[in-house]
Amino acid sequence: RPDVALLLLAASFPSPRPAVTRPTLVSEGARVLPLKVTDYHVKCCVVSRYAITTIQSSVWNQLPVVKEAAFEVDLPSNAFISNFTITSNGKVYVAQVTERAAARKIYDAAKKQGKTAGLVATKSREVEKFRVAVSVPSGTRMSFLLSYEELLPRRLGRYELSLGLRPGQLVPNLTVDVSITERTGISFIKVLPLKTSRLLSNNAQGKSKTDQVNRMSLSRSSICLNADFNVQYDVDLKDPMGDVQVYNGYFVHYFAPRGLPVVPKDVIFVIDVSGSMIGPKIKQTKQAMGTILGDLREGDHFNIITFSDKVHTWKKGRTVRATRQNVRDAKEFVKRIIAEGWTNINAALLSAAQLLNPPSSGRQTSHRVPLVIFLTDGEATIGVTSGDTILSNAKKSLGLASLFGLAFGDDADFLLLKRLALDNRGVARIVYEDSDAALQLKGFYDEVASPLLTDIQLSYLENQAFDVTRSMFPNYFKGSELVVTGRVKPEVKDLWVSVSASDSKQRVKFENDVLVSHAKANNKSALFDCEDGSDGISSFVHRLWAYFTIKELLLAKLNTTDPVSQRLLTEKATNLSLKYNFVTQVTSLVVVKPDADESPSKSASSPPVGKISTNLLNALKTVSPPAPGKVSIPILNAVKAPTLSTTPTTPTFSKTTTTPPPLTSLRTVSTPSPGRMRGLQSGVLNMTYFDRLTISAATGPSSDIMITLSLEGVVVEGEGRETLPINQQGSVTRQGVNVRVDNHHSCWIQLDRGVRFLVLFHQYKHPSYLQMAHLGFYITDGQGLSTYSLRIFKNIYYTSYLVDMLAPQNWVWGWNMFGPSVNYLAYASAPCNLISFEL
Repeated sequence: RPDVALLLLAASFPSPRPAVTRPTLVSEGARVLPLKVTDYHVKCCVVSRYAITTIQSSVWNQLPVVKEAAFEVDLPSNAFISNFTITSNGKVYVAQVTERAAARKIYDAAKKQGKTAGLVATKSREVEKFRVAVSVPSGTRMSFLLSYEELLPRRLGRYELSLGLRPGQLVPNLTVDVSITERTGISFIKVLPLKTSRLLSNNAQGKSKTDQVNRMSLSRSSICLNADFNVQYDVDLKDPMGDVQVYNGYFVHYFAPRGLPVVPKDVIFVIDVSGSMIGPKIKQTKQAMGTILGDLREGDHFNIITFSDKVHTWKKGRTVRATRQNVRDAKEFVKRIIAEGWTNINAALLSAAQLLNPPSSGRQTSHRVPLVIFLTDGEATIGVTSGDTILSNAKKSLGLASLFGLAFGDDADFLLLKRLALDNRGVARIVYEDSDAALQLKGFYDEVASPLLTDIQLSYLENQAFDVTRSMFPNYFKGSELVVTGRVKPEVKDLWVSVSASDSKQRVKFENDVLVSHAKANNKSALFDCEDGSDGISSFVHRLWAYFTIKELLLAKLNTTDPVSQRLLTEKATNLSLKYNFVTQVTSLVVVKPDADESPSKSASSPPVGKISTNLLNALKTVSPPAPGKVSIPILNAVKAPTLSTTPTTPTFSKTTTTPPPLTSLRTVSTPSPGRMRGLQSGVLNMTYFDRLTISAATGPSSDIMITLSLEGVVVEGEGRETLPINQQGSVTRQGVNVRVDNHHSCWIQLDRGVRFLVLFHQYKHPSYLQMAHLGFYITDGQGLSTYSLRIFKNIYYTSYLVDMLAPQNWVWGWNMFGPSVNYLAYASAPCNLISFEL
């Protein structure tokens, strides 16, 4: 029999709860017999909020037959699995992190060959179940080791680490070892009593300590636990600039100023009262709203909107001050709410926008922070039901307001709420249907109830820092923390850091230099207590940068509908996930047991009963991640930028940038004129954007029309010079060439013989680090383009260029943004929806 047999790992919908592990009981007839769990060890090392947790469980089959043991973990919501190993009979099997499609192929191939394989894959939801089932021969001991990594968020003035202790039976040797290291010091630390229930409560007591480095250990013999081990703490952070740490070419900036006055807010509560809210949900919502309204400050302004198939506003046309009388009236309004009808999400959002941005308003002088707290338990079922249309309408109407989406229960359209929040400067959360739902609602409100700063920008010099994650934030709330991480160029000795933000009265700015060499010198002096958990404190910033960048890439992918951008973001996230051995939405973890005659990937001595194998403990840091894997297409060496053209007969494909061919040409050259591109470094690839395009149309023997498009305007030259602004409608016609700018940030160019181009002006009000204003170029039909163009594309495709050809009929061809290297544009005349390629 094989030593290890693995089954397909089960995936589940998210749970709000922390890590859980438990063995599976096996059944023999009517009896249920567990395999004996001899050891159960949880070890967690937290360095500057970044936690690496290892869970090790050893089982012994004391039965006379082969039995199955299962190892399960419900991962925390923000965690990435970074290592998994199984040790059996002295052999260690290390799981591989691979690209998702490749993992499926490996798994399918193993199944066809008669091997039993395990596959771990997370979905797009926030929490996943990790499960491996293993056949354990009689008398055999087997060990599992799983590690995962997460950044602990700061909420309500504290960080919280939660570890699940659920071995499911008496364990002879159970230990929990937690170490916490914070460079600026720890202001308080509290170990809560073991929690046997995961419901929220108002009673949270525990023992408190204050030390810079804390180590907590729990050791029990012959104990059966079914609880969570929770640790809460906060750090000392007296510098208003925050804490900037630089190690080995990477930096992290924690920004969480204390002691600032609260900025008043304009808050609109938008509450779903459709028929699906009937019962406990509407009761718990009313209960939470009663408490929330009582917590409003008198300087705040507020209003309440309820919606089903109709929308009702408590106070028409405006927000009102949170006086005692208004709060009492609002509570009475909430008490009278009745749940019935359908769900008109679009109308509710537009009503909220009208309250925050009335047509005739003096809001320009208001210093209040506009917030929308939007609660729904379902999907849009009446009125506008298209998600894309709802997103577009909300983005146009909400302006500078931050939208916080609360999805009440499993039936809510959490994906839509998440995209709404991303588009509108907020976040989305799930409220779980349970007896503590009212506390969940109140807890979320408490997180956003006290804005301290707005329009925060954390800046770093471009010639010093690169691959920087999001550094502009709409709001900073009391008790939270803003985190930016990036890379530092090797020659930099002092990293210049600037912080600017607006408080209740004025714009404030701080600047400082961080000594890079000094930060490196501190690495080894702090490296105690974490030898088994990481490569050292100096490595945590490196891994934190990758962790944060992957998270933002996946969010950016979620928030775009452009297929080219989605593909590029997926590639970048995949490459980083593979490089750092993270199991994410774009990668999977595969375990395949070799045949009996195959050599195992690693070998080690079987650990004695009651002790953890040193090799297993070190596996977290010693197992080399798989090669990053070339997910993106090859980058070719020095190729001159081509000029791509069409003629009335046969188009030409030229690799020269000198004389433009007749009729039309689009030059995407790297020289400053006439076409220009600019790059944006991010992650592991360089994003390349158009910010100027020039189209030359030869309309006669001695004259031509030159059209230059940029983010500033459209210039048409030939028989004079005309400039069209991009923010208003206008058109110019010259010798059969028509250039028209509409009010949708787009420009249509009509050339002779029906050749038409579309240029979109992509601009962002609040760009993330992945977004840069740029031009998108598209061909909307194939008129005027010969079939020879398609042959060019086929030739390019078979010489390792990338060509995407999608569904036939009504084709549109376009270029939006590419990376890395220089990207080129060409024409095709075969029916397809999208054709794009890059070098």
